[in-house]
Amino acid sequence: MLACATALKALAGPGGCKRLHNGAVRSSSVTLRDVARAAQVHPGTVSRALNAETRGLVNQETAERVMRAAEDLGYRPNPIARGLKTNRSFTVGVLVPDLTNPLFPPIVRGIEDRLGAAGYTSLIANTDNDPDRERQDFEAMRARQVDGFITATARADREFVDETRGLGEPIVLVNRRLEDESLPAVTVDDQEGARLAVEHVVALGHRRVAHLGGPQAMSTGHQRHLGFRAAMAAAGLEVEDRAIRFAPAFVEDAGARVCRELLDAYPDATAIVAANDLLALGCYDVLAERGLRCPQDISVVGFNDMPFADRFDPPLTTVRIPHREIGSAAADLLLERLGEAADDAPQIRLSPTFASRGSTAPPRR
Repeated sequence: MLACATALKALAGPGGCKRLHNGAVRSSSVTLRDVARAAQVHPGTVSRALNAETRGLVNQETAERVMRAAEDLGYRPNPIARGLKTNRSFTVGVLVPDLTNPLFPPIVRGIEDRLGAAGYTSLIANTDNDPDRERQDFEAMRARQVDGFITATARADREFVDETRGLGEPIVLVNRRLEDESLPAVTVDDQEGARLAVEHVVALGHRRVAHLGGPQAMSTGHQRHLGFRAAMAAAGLEVEDRAIRFAPAFVEDAGARVCRELLDAYPDATAIVAANDLLALGCYDVLAERGLRCPQDISVVGFNDMPFADRFDPPLTTVRIPHREIGSAAADLLLERLGEAADDAPQIRLSPTFASRGSTAPPRR
């Protein structure tokens, strides 16, 4: 610490230092060379030691000494200078369709944790599931020279592919994927999740199982619908057309509206497998207004296990997905592509698990 103290005295000048809350003195304009002088190492060693990606190239004891010196001096890297040197902005555009959906904050948290550890900052935009707004956000972020994109807004149509093909920045999809797998993506295995839901209600004794699906232009809605049909067929159960309805959006209001249509068309249903938790919550509203009890009259299964799903009344049985792990994996995939050019489009699918709670029970005899 003597070396650090000596360096601080050298840095101190009239008005040039200020005292920290712990009594230490910090220069108002500490540079990387100041840290190098305090730690008695070369500036290049400081640069490597303070970068999480290159810290392993520095002796552990030396790296710790550098980090202590940087902390004592109050050193903060200059992202502008770093960007000029590397021709990067060290920012990543993150687009989500609906930040009010409790599914997305944990995913964004996973993204930010991983990007932050690598020295990147996230610029987050909420598109409200509006393609025009999505285009505007893409262009605004490109104007700010983001290094790449992580987006949860992908649609299953060719329009999204055509719009993003010309981007010079790498793009990674999160929670959704394209049917042709032309862009790298990190998702949960949606068909497997739907299979877990169907197998659960069938094991309870349900035979008249309905499906409240999500938007079919999104991979989450389409893949979960395919998984529902496949699981019903595997159980030897016929799927009637009247037992399936699709919501135009993954929101509670749409779930309630479509659930009314579903129950009008298929009043004999004893279980509903919903394509996400908000649609399932909309089912709760409709059952209550019709005087039906959950699960005594109709069992309900969701998908995602969003925060507080276990606090619903009754607690929601649902397919659990690893929210933060999905975000972290998407950030890792983007960082890999920022490190080197890649022509492939990896498709990472994480496995779901199942959370059985109070919204499902055997059908009434």
